[in-house]
Amino acid sequence: MNKSIIIGHGETMRVIGGNKVFIIAEIGKNFIQTKENRPLSEYLNNAKKLIDAAIYAGVDAVKFQTHELEDEQLDIPITSPHFKGSDRYNWIKRNMEATPFEFWKELSEYSKQKGILFFSTPMSKKAAQKLEKIGIPLWKIGSGDVDDYLMLDFVSKTKKPIIISSGMVSLNELEDVIRFVRKNNSQLGLLYCVSQYPCPKEAFNLGTIEYFIEKYPDIVIGFSDHSITDEASLSAVKMGAKIIEKHFTLDRGFWGSDHKVSLLPEEMKNLVFNIRSKNYQGIDTSLYYGNKSQELEGANNMFRPYFKKALVASRELKIGDIIKSEDVYSMRPRMYIGGLPSFEYPNILGKKVGRNLRKYEFINWDMLE
Repeated sequence: MNKSIIIGHGETMRVIGGNKVFIIAEIGKNFIQTKENRPLSEYLNNAKKLIDAAIYAGVDAVKFQTHELEDEQLDIPITSPHFKGSDRYNWIKRNMEATPFEFWKELSEYSKQKGILFFSTPMSKKAAQKLEKIGIPLWKIGSGDVDDYLMLDFVSKTKKPIIISSGMVSLNELEDVIRFVRKNNSQLGLLYCVSQYPCPKEAFNLGTIEYFIEKYPDIVIGFSDHSITDEASLSAVKMGAKIIEKHFTLDRGFWGSDHKVSLLPEEMKNLVFNIRSKNYQGIDTSLYYGNKSQELEGANNMFRPYFKKALVASRELKIGDIIKSEDVYSMRPRMYIGGLPSFEYPNILGKKVGRNLRKYEFINWDMLE
């Protein structure tokens, strides 16, 4: 049986794993629902409505996404194929401006009052630092940030449980990530994920869940599902998944990046009921199984060029400066930045700068001594 993740203690203790499936409503940025900007009070009200709807559906946790533009996305014109409504820089800028520190603090308190677990996916180290001040109980690292070792180093040292998604990594990359995180953290969750929006039936390879369970018996294995039906999630549960994460919205017609791949409240309630009632036992998993020994789809995922990060200087650096953690940002999009990929972060610490670097200038080996 998979290891359990323990969050908190006493009356507030939560368990992820064991005999119960832990169900997450991924609200993400779905509190943004219109193309035009709206008042912060409206975004906060939308977020609370989504939390209330998730509670109605019976999920175990609500999850959002937290951005800090300064150390996440360079001002380079690039639009992701999954959302043509905005370029990445301005979409992230809007998300950050819509969610000041007080936004997250109030949502955290609101969720506590309502009795549901609240957390958020940090999209950069600075975003993680903001969430740490609020006191979120665990970390979820999205597919595009799984090999951002700068952020992984920070979150793993908090000793809080970490759940990672596999949507944009190869098997070897994933193994390296798990090895790195395990240096500081023993409570891990791993979600099989296909980063397509929405994900068609033929793209799933749920046999990977069995592979993960066999390879990582001390990690809680789950499934992050980007389809808009129950079948894939129910198949995953039948195959042993102990975490199910599904995008969640009040209306798939709203404007934004993820509404179209999200479940509605009644649909989420139905999924929760089918999982809790073990109605997945009659599901034909062969329709989603695939080949458990094949390479992860994430090795060649189409979104890698848009979401992978490169290492850049976080400030002006002078010849002879010794690189410390605070001297580096891990920024998107690597395909336009150049320089070292974010997973090289541990290898540049302590190196001497061989020439002057401007803030946001990419870092390469020939610039270091």
